[in-house]
Amino acid sequence: MKRVTGIGGIFFKAKDATVLHAWYKRHLGIDVQEWGGTSFNWTDSDGKPTGGTTIWSIGSDQGEQFAPSNSSFMINYRVDDLLSLIKVLKEEGCNVLDKVDDSEYGKFAWVIDPEGNKVELWQPPVGQ
Repeated sequence: MKRVTGIGGIFFKAKDATVLHAWYKRHLGIDVQEWGGTSFNWTDSDGKPTGGTTIWSIGSDQGEQFAPSNSSFMINYRVDDLLSLIKVLKEEGCNVLDKVDDSEYGKFAWVIDPEGNKVELWQPPVGQ
């Protein structure tokens, strides 16, 4: 069974998200949107779209998105079969959170790594 197939997103906390948004926009040219991040569309070596995206986002360090982790970041990994992977991870003794979200954006689940970092697993909707 394939497990992780790519990175779907990178999320990190900021003490002052507004200042950090402006810094990344000005100095690195990242097109930070009002929601606090941007979406990088995947392309091949010729610059043609390949149908995937990676989300990059900065949020307030006051949010609950990272709980129960105290880490300042969370990585979202793309997977092919979320429910099967969750089952295997539980069988392997991993700390898989009980919540699974199923939305128009795909299926999401979370596991805590041995360092206490919350890891997001994402099965994109069909066609993405």
